[in-house]
Amino acid sequence: MTVTEKSESRGARQKLITGPGILLVWLYGVMVVGAVSRSVVQIAMDFDKAPLAYVLSALAGLVYGFITYSLVRGGDTARRAALVCCAAELLGVLAVGTWTLVEPSAFPDATVWSDFGMGYLFIPVILPVTAIFWLRKARRASAG
Repeated sequence: MTVTEKSESRGARQKLITGPGILLVWLYGVMVVGAVSRSVVQIAMDFDKAPLAYVLSALAGLVYGFITYSLVRGGDTARRAALVCCAAELLGVLAVGTWTLVEPSAFPDATVWSDFGMGYLFIPVILPVTAIFWLRKARRASAG
């Protein structure tokens, strides 16, 4: 494939960061920085205190990073990958949020997803729902 063909295929790639997609990228970017920096500090300083919570925060940061990358990359494959990750993220937030309420002793320290993201103004539970709606709308727009 020549450079021109690569450029054309990239140009044909559906953009996901138009309109509300720009806000999603910005919010996911903020969540990447928050979750990753929080988990790095916690793992480096207090890993023995709450290893499960800190590893889950790191995992959340990786998920946020992948979704951010997928949104910026654009295209149908990236949209599908982001959609799957957003669904997994939502399941994770709901599972960890429920777990922290049912068995608080399992989490001596909070994760990004604890209490459904209450420490992050519930953005961790709202963001994947919003992203799923946006990605589904982007799919319909590319099909039509």
